[in-house]
Amino acid sequence: MMNSTIENYILQLDSKYQSIAVLLTETIDSELNYSESKIWHSHPVWFIDGNPIVGFSQEKKGIRLMFWSGADFDEDGLIIRDGKFKDASVYYTETNQVELEKLKNWLKKSEKIQWDYKNIVKKKGRLDRIEII
Repeated sequence: MMNSTIENYILQLDSKYQSIAVLLTETIDSELNYSESKIWHSHPVWFIDGNPIVGFSQEKKGIRLMFWSGADFDEDGLIIRDGKFKDASVYYTETNQVELEKLKNWLKKSEKIQWDYKNIVKKKGRLDRIEII
């Protein structure tokens, strides 16, 4: 069942992007069914043990799907921004651009490849890799 705050967020999006957001939400909820989802910094984000993993937002280019640790997925199709963070994104403007098998693979990698964003403030901006067993 979709988180009601995320459902409300989706209803506020441009109508042309709502179906993309629903597809992303349903897929993330299905693949990361033990994660916590909520609106964080004004957009939907999924967390594992308090660490942000994946989220999306509406931007000028379309719906941006962002993986907090995606720079280390070693995957074509994800845009890596230069900077101190390890995030990577992809943009969608049409539902048919969402390649479900690729998305599911990225979600599997997001479980195993994580950087510790949860404690970044406590560590004064230092980002450490989380060892997943």
